[in-house]
Amino acid sequence: MRRHLSVLCVLCVTVLAGAVLSAQAEEAKKPLRAGIIGLTTSHVPAFTNLLNDPKAEGDLADVKIVAGFTGGIDDNPSSWDRREKYTEELRKKGVKIYDTIPAMLQDVDVVFLEEVDGRPHLEWARPVIEAGKPLFIDKPLAGSLADCIEIFRLAKEKNVPCFSSSSLRFGSEVLGLRAGNPAVGDIKSVIAWGPMSVEPHHPDLFWYGIHGCEILFTVMGTGCKTVTREAQEKVVGVWADGRTGTFEARKGYGAEVVGSKGTVTAGKYEGYKPMVVEICKFFKTGKPPVSMEETLEIYTFMEAADESKRQGGKPVSMEEVFKKAQAANAARNK
Repeated sequence: MRRHLSVLCVLCVTVLAGAVLSAQAEEAKKPLRAGIIGLTTSHVPAFTNLLNDPKAEGDLADVKIVAGFTGGIDDNPSSWDRREKYTEELRKKGVKIYDTIPAMLQDVDVVFLEEVDGRPHLEWARPVIEAGKPLFIDKPLAGSLADCIEIFRLAKEKNVPCFSSSSLRFGSEVLGLRAGNPAVGDIKSVIAWGPMSVEPHHPDLFWYGIHGCEILFTVMGTGCKTVTREAQEKVVGVWADGRTGTFEARKGYGAEVVGSKGTVTAGKYEGYKPMVVEICKFFKTGKPPVSMEETLEIYTFMEAADESKRQGGKPVSMEEVFKKAQAANAARNK
């Protein structure tokens, strides 16, 4: 009798363990639930279409948009004139719209901060970071360099995965140059370009010049020391090793890269998908594809461009611009 009971107990434990493992496996298969803050940019329906496509494969199948907070800034037409349209589009796709960010955070695993205006990003990132949710912040990272510094400081303090980037960083040609192109050799100089429409509440390059600047730094890497605004639509940086990196406002996207072995033109736009794939990987691993330090250097470069402009086109120190923003941020946190 005891033997039969013992066998029965073993069978029960085995069945129970199998059920638990099966339930865990099913849970692991479920895509991460993503929420979007700020339904005010074309990225919102574009990202949702990629991630919520029933035919999505690979990393794209592991994240699904399930929630949204409309947002919108009333003094910026680029923000308020599309929010109702995109909110309604998401509703039709079955995405639940929340009245507050804290309410939305209760029902999501990860967050896209997509508000097209960078000024509220710090305020809206705070509850996400406090809740410990991995966070992708679309361009611009914030409306000022001081706010950029504070967002990353908070994320680091709370050990919350966070990154920001333009989609132009993830083009195959740009990444190939980043990794090293034998036909180019050691990179000596880069001229990167992209559109540069401006928005009066942001530093000039934050609004749209970020795309060309992202190409520039992806290829050149960090180490820029001085910045000169040679013209309204031309900004030249000098790196610590003497290399030069230039941003120019032009139609389209690209870069002319001069190396020790040759010169190439690269940087064509390849759509949102390459970046969204990287965001999905980031959400799953917690490992950002772009460091906070590199992103802050890009925003320092763009802020330095405005400082040089204020000084009549004089060269300005990246270090001094960063320290000024750092001090402003520290002062408000007292």
